[in-house]
Amino acid sequence: MENTAEHAICIRNVTKTFGPVCANDKVCLDVSRGEILALLGENGSGKTTLMNMLSGIYYPDSGHIFVNGEEVIIRSPKDAYDLGIGMIHQHFKLVDVLTAAENIVLGLPGSVHINRRALCREISEISHKYGFDIDPNKKIYNMSVSEKQTVEIIKVLYRGAKTLILDEPTAVLTPQETEKLFAVLRNMKADGKAIIIITHKLAEVLAISDRVTILRKGCLIDTVETKNATMQSLTEAMVGRSISLAIKREMPDNAKARLDVKELTCTNHDGVKVLENVSFTLRAGEILGIAGIAGSGQKELCEAIAGLYPIADGEVLFINKTTGEKDNLAHKTPTEIIELGVSMAFVPEDRLGMGLVASMDMVDNVMLKSYRSNKGPLLDRKAPKALAESLIKKLDIITPGTSTPVARLSGGNVQKVLLGREIAGAPSVLLVAYPVRGLDINSSYTIYDLLNEQKRKDVAVLFIGEDLDVLLELCDRILVLCGGKVSGLVDARGITKEEIGLMMMHIDDEFKQREGEVGA
Repeated sequence: MENTAEHAICIRNVTKTFGPVCANDKVCLDVSRGEILALLGENGSGKTTLMNMLSGIYYPDSGHIFVNGEEVIIRSPKDAYDLGIGMIHQHFKLVDVLTAAENIVLGLPGSVHINRRALCREISEISHKYGFDIDPNKKIYNMSVSEKQTVEIIKVLYRGAKTLILDEPTAVLTPQETEKLFAVLRNMKADGKAIIIITHKLAEVLAISDRVTILRKGCLIDTVETKNATMQSLTEAMVGRSISLAIKREMPDNAKARLDVKELTCTNHDGVKVLENVSFTLRAGEILGIAGIAGSGQKELCEAIAGLYPIADGEVLFINKTTGEKDNLAHKTPTEIIELGVSMAFVPEDRLGMGLVASMDMVDNVMLKSYRSNKGPLLDRKAPKALAESLIKKLDIITPGTSTPVARLSGGNVQKVLLGREIAGAPSVLLVAYPVRGLDINSSYTIYDLLNEQKRKDVAVLFIGEDLDVLLELCDRILVLCGGKVSGLVDARGITKEEIGLMMMHIDDEFKQREGEVGA
């Protein structure tokens, strides 16, 4: 009989289904004390479902889970905590108006009154032990993304977690913050913690993990020693075939100004400036990347250009490629922008909240762009259906049919529907915000190819991304935002991601000077 006691966690033949969909099919996995295990797989491969069963969010249909050699039943997150298992989700579960210390003890049994001095001392001891840098008395709403993540990790450690599960922990971190996180994880590994990381970033898998477990379509494909793996071998194991990991970037050919943003300033409903004096030129036939830590104004910039966010001051000048005439799009609604004859497409980060209607099928979502131009009382569904069918073939969208609600599609296929619909209108300006967030590597490279195809068609592409490696490889120039201000505009071919990381955290005159080298 197998000895499961040598591992912190053992999962044996675990199966989980949701109706006709088998999310996990007899999956086996183990992680040892003092080990970092990376969990890889395409969207819909069952990674998060498997970890949700380990953390008590789901309950397996069949199979066995062992903790320290003993079979256990995990029916709730409390059961998981009691067994020393804690999960740090990609979207943090924190109360903004409370302090770090208050969030860490929130929900724990005890007195109504908190001994704040003792609590802060215990948090400081955990922080010192593993290398965290946190102020226990700081409010969550005043924290950066990395500080919030630190609170989440300390929260599970404070509850006695011996096994930690991190879901996409570096998704919105700068390179410097990622290195700090990795240093902490190595300290926890040295202390005997078992760590499981769900991620799509293969370079980070190779840098931090000891072993890699690969899932495909709910099934275990392989578990390999990281030292024996390469990015290509891991990709092939995930996808099941060989794919190219190269992003082909061509030099812009006679790029001309298409969109001129001047001194753009926007304020939120509290009167706080989210963008301040932002200026740049977007050129036809180029991809301009936007980098910045979360909340630096990237979302507001895209929405302001598209007419979806109020502009306090400044201009957004669209330059007609035929006549050279300029139209100021500031203070205009999306409908008014269309009536000016401006062909602009916007792919927002909120795919099913802002980009598509989840309950509608693909044909109806395609019609959202064109129904206003319909002549007569009845809507013509033939053309939108033909377009939907062509997008399915061209983009390899996996769906039972055009009448299936888009909410039932995987994240990668939802993004293909949204991007495909937007580029079908032959835009001259394409704005995309985090188009590959949460997507597997195969879907991501399909999106990169689509953006490059638009670039070759002389479209001006504004690309907001969070993976600096991709920004450097895909984009021609990179505009960096820090606290709503421009901290640099640089040539992507002549800068490192570490330099961009520094610009993301503060405004430096050295980088501002480099702006002139690549043109405003």
